[in-house]
Amino acid sequence: MNKCVKKVQAGSADKLQRILGSFDENLNIIMRELGVLIRVDGVTFVIEGAEDKALSASSVIESLLTLADNGETVDKGRVVYCIELSREGKAQDICKLSSGTVAITYRGKPVKCKTVGQKKYVDAINRDSITFGIGPAGTGKTYLAVCLAVQAMKQKQVDKIILTRPAVEAGEKLGFLPGDLQTKVDPYLRPLYDALQEMLGLETYTKLMERGSIEIAPLAYMRGRTLSNAFIILDEAQNTTREQMKMFLTRLGDGSKMVITGDVTQIDLPNGKSSGLEHAEEVLKDVEGIGIIRLTDKDVVRNPLVMRIVRAYEKDGQRRTEIDGSDKTKQ
Repeated sequence: MNKCVKKVQAGSADKLQRILGSFDENLNIIMRELGVLIRVDGVTFVIEGAEDKALSASSVIESLLTLADNGETVDKGRVVYCIELSREGKAQDICKLSSGTVAITYRGKPVKCKTVGQKKYVDAINRDSITFGIGPAGTGKTYLAVCLAVQAMKQKQVDKIILTRPAVEAGEKLGFLPGDLQTKVDPYLRPLYDALQEMLGLETYTKLMERGSIEIAPLAYMRGRTLSNAFIILDEAQNTTREQMKMFLTRLGDGSKMVITGDVTQIDLPNGKSSGLEHAEEVLKDVEGIGIIRLTDKDVVRNPLVMRIVRAYEKDGQRRTEIDGSDKTKQ
């Protein structure tokens, strides 16, 4: 394949340094992942390598420069994500993330979408009455839903935030713990508490809890209720049964919005029980007013190592499925 040289102007030493990263960390990631050589000449990136790889590297750097122009952080997570997009010829898509703030934390920090998948997820929540966010750990499903719930309450679009999740034990037995039911399910709800406290601050969060404006309860408490003028989040929905999911969805009242999040690769239901989340995704995919967003390993916004872990487990799952399938064929 033909070798070529591409040049990208950084424009200033400050932007150049932001793209390079600490100890040239970002630049090293681009070179390693795309198999190119990049050197700096003044404030110009000089990229050498196979034509297709050099083109990908230049598009990655151009996209990162656009983020830097818009005041965005250029960390290694963003670099890895931009490289993933470049492999699909979509590196410029990351520029769509520069506009719009999802919410503001109580400390004044803006919360923004970090991936295209997250942007689609947030747009769906704002547009539809019921939204399903389905994807692996670390994609921000729960956190973004809580941010939007708090925003809706601050803007008086809803009177109440209701957070719930099925009390299914993930390989651990909590039944022996002392305390009432609420005490027993608190460990399951900790991610929701953390997200709320980050958005509201401990003092405001405590006041809203005491007032009943924020309700956190196990899914079983939803039966028989009509939830009106509320923002309702069902977390860990992969651990609902079909019956539980139908019960929950039919609680929707006037002026309410529902968000259902889950990861179908982490189902903890007993053997023989099918996931209500998987069933709902199939049954409701064409229903107007319901948005179903599939997030992938590319949308993981934790340490980039998490993305690789998710992929390794996905490959192992595919391998096991193929083995099981071939065994059945032999039979």
